[in-house]
Amino acid sequence: MTDTLPPALPAAIDESRQWARLMGMAMLGAIPHDGVNREALTPLDRQARRLLVTWAIEAGLTVSIDEMNNLFLRHEGTDPTAAPVLSGSHMDSQPSGGRFDGIWGVVAALEAVQAIREAGLATRRPIEVVSWTNEEGGRFAPGCMGSMAWSGHRPATTWDQVADGAGITFRAALDEQMAAEADLPRRPLGPQPGAAPFAYVEAHIEQGPRLEADLLDIGVVTGIQGSRWFLVDITGQSAHAGTTPVGLRRDAVQDMVRAIEALNRLTEDPEDVLRFTVGRVEVHPNSSNSVADRVRFSIDLRHPDAAVLTAKGDAIAATVQSAVKFCTAQVTERFTAMPATFQPDVPAAVEAAAAALGLRSLRLASGAFHDAQFLVPVCPTGMIFVPSRGGISHNPAEYSSPEQLAAGTRVLAATLYDLANR
Repeated sequence: MTDTLPPALPAAIDESRQWARLMGMAMLGAIPHDGVNREALTPLDRQARRLLVTWAIEAGLTVSIDEMNNLFLRHEGTDPTAAPVLSGSHMDSQPSGGRFDGIWGVVAALEAVQAIREAGLATRRPIEVVSWTNEEGGRFAPGCMGSMAWSGHRPATTWDQVADGAGITFRAALDEQMAAEADLPRRPLGPQPGAAPFAYVEAHIEQGPRLEADLLDIGVVTGIQGSRWFLVDITGQSAHAGTTPVGLRRDAVQDMVRAIEALNRLTEDPEDVLRFTVGRVEVHPNSSNSVADRVRFSIDLRHPDAAVLTAKGDAIAATVQSAVKFCTAQVTERFTAMPATFQPDVPAAVEAAAAALGLRSLRLASGAFHDAQFLVPVCPTGMIFVPSRGGISHNPAEYSSPEQLAAGTRVLAATLYDLANR
């Protein structure tokens, strides 16, 4: 890589331009303390996409969308029939998210391609910057709908009836967004027969503490731990809080507490590798002086070992059923992604690029899931991490410095240039 990396390429990465673009995106959905609330398929999402399209057209790229509203920005290669290299991430955020999760991967891919072009360099293969639809799953669960449909992991109609908190279905929101972007050229969904991408590279903030703690510049991601998401619905009976004896109640909240305590015991891990999270709770009638008759809570279960993830996940329904005393319970699994190991090609290219640029790197696995997880069966896949201050993410305090982000983008540009000329 040292011999093949043109010096003009890393020099063409414009740190100030990338930072200005990120801060411009952060204004769309800005919330207090430097946070962002820009959920998928909202007017704010459309504004962000239009801004990205404007930058892409100014840089000389062509634009298209598919039926899942995945957005592609294409740099043409000298051989337009060659399989393209894809790079990107997502533009949607958590309801109380930060300024870098997802969006940096899209802006970095654009900056990398723009730098290749401005350095006067050609690539044999086309490079396509991609923004995947609804990675976060904050408004419509689960996340990664766009990449799952594109890769064939699930049919595109799988989530049509999934509704947000206001009762709007994913299909209705998607149709509204597609209508608002009717002027953008359309492309077929997914890799076409015999034309799978040559590779996929996703840049992302680490969302963890290892790179910062070890004073390292780049994470060479080797894979992604598996995830299983569940919904638990507990049904009891509403009653007056002041007049109904506790012994006669069918209190959905109290049975929820019993179920979560049992799940905590099920998922206890002395090595602290397994991740069990109850992140969302809905209570009905949600009145301070009424016994709850219905509760719904979410479960997010993660582990890098497929056997552990399978065994613990398969035990959740029975654990909940045995824990509830006075109510009925129903457990529904709504998302499953087994652990993914990246083929060696892309991580090796990332590692070589970091070394050529004199950056300190570390091979590590991702604890968070990403769209890259669903590209693994389609083409060689990899990810580039940069340090996150304090390991904080999904939080307004999320932060990576302009210098750290620019270093990651230089590695991305070198990796894309390498892969696109193979």
